[in-house]
Parts: sequence; C-alpha cells; structure tokens
Amino acid sequence: MLEIKEKSITISIDTNKCDTCETKACAAACKKYARGLLQIVDGKPSVEHLSAEEVLRLGTECLACEIACKFEGNKALSINIPIEGLDVYLAKRCLQ
Repeated sequence: MLEIKEKSITISIDTNKCDTCETKACAAACKKYARGLLQIVDGKPSVEHLSAEEVLRLGTECLACEIACKFEGNKALSINIPIEGLDVYLAKRCLQ
C-alpha cells in the first residue's frame, strides 16, 4: 500500500492491483491534468523521485488519478478527503 499525503487529502494506492493494470491510467491522468507527480516505477505508481515537502508543494489535489484508476485502471486508488463536521451533519439527517 502506498500513501501519498498532499495538503488536505491522502491518496491510498493498493499497489498489488497495479501489477496487473495494463493502462497505468493514474499516472497518465496526473501528467495530463495535474503536475505529473505520479510516475510509474517497476510497474507501480510512485512519488519516490520527490521529497515529502515537494509533494505537499506541488500536489494539486485534482482527483484525476482516482477517476482514471476507477474507470480505466484496476480500481486500486482511493482518496480520503476529511471534511470537518461531516459525521455530525450526516447523523443529524439520519444519513449515516
């Protein structure tokens, strides 16, 4: 599992699913719609070419990698976006 922390989100990638992915759509989407932070290294997405500070500075939080992985890849990527107060809001409306 690879976790990438940007300013307000955390990207989680199940790298075991990447082994059989033929498209590597996450990295292509990152290059096309963001700043190309994700690169493919040994068949898996990686940000090892950047420091943690560079990832925080350069990350655009555009979500394109998650959408591309879901629809064109192996559904290995998810993005956690913490929203303060969301649990309380959902509970008040019986949506949780």
